[in-house]
Amino acid sequence: MEAPEAPIVKICVLASSSAGNSTFIGTASTRILIDAGLCRRDTENRLAAIGESPERLDAILITHEHSDHVSGLPVLLKRYNIPIFLTHLTAPTIGWGGAQPRVETFQAGTGFTIGDIAVGSFTIPHDAIDPVGFTFRIQGRKVGHVTDLGYIPDSIRVHLQGADFLILESNHDLEMLKVGPYPWAVKQRVMGRRGHLSNDVVGDFILGDLKDQTRTLVLAHLSEHNNHPELVRLVADQALKRRALGTRLVVAPPRGQTELFEL
Repeated sequence: MEAPEAPIVKICVLASSSAGNSTFIGTASTRILIDAGLCRRDTENRLAAIGESPERLDAILITHEHSDHVSGLPVLLKRYNIPIFLTHLTAPTIGWGGAQPRVETFQAGTGFTIGDIAVGSFTIPHDAIDPVGFTFRIQGRKVGHVTDLGYIPDSIRVHLQGADFLILESNHDLEMLKVGPYPWAVKQRVMGRRGHLSNDVVGDFILGDLKDQTRTLVLAHLSEHNNHPELVRLVADQALKRRALGTRLVVAPPRGQTELFEL
């Protein structure tokens, strides 16, 4: 009996919410972290749960400077000498807390290679200095990662085409947000074109743009005050059924990590 083929790429959303964001993507020879919004101990523990560790990371990619994406960087970098990749405009906004990081900057919209992973970047509409989303190409597989965006422009739809695995924000239920505890100014920000995606917008994206090639869709960055995992699942699942797509749907827990996905 033949042994099963080893996976080409492994993916785990370690955390995805306003309390902290971090995602692991790895191959047999290259390991990347997207964002570092967890404290060092949580980062270490959640990587250990999937058989990984910060010492083995080849890079940390930063999407933007908001604290839930970078708050863990200073302490993490005091212990581990991990190269940091972020845009030219985002780099000056990061407080390194006395750490001396190995910083590699890039222009939003350009691509670069880390080990055997080809990274593509693209600008996203969010209220940060120079926020980006990413695509990753590994031996014929394509992974898309985009959260923290107020709407989905055509340019992003093009970047996400052909993704075998997609991590996409589904931040809030519009009605919960409207009646929820946030001040009106914050509600306007979240609903705005540089805020966050609603469940309904994600449902429309599934109906109009998701392709059969996307085997797994992970919906992430859920608001703990203005959303509920079952609402996210309901809206997305209805859209998938209307399209008769066989895509596997996963909702990332706001304060936990997902399973380890293997492609």
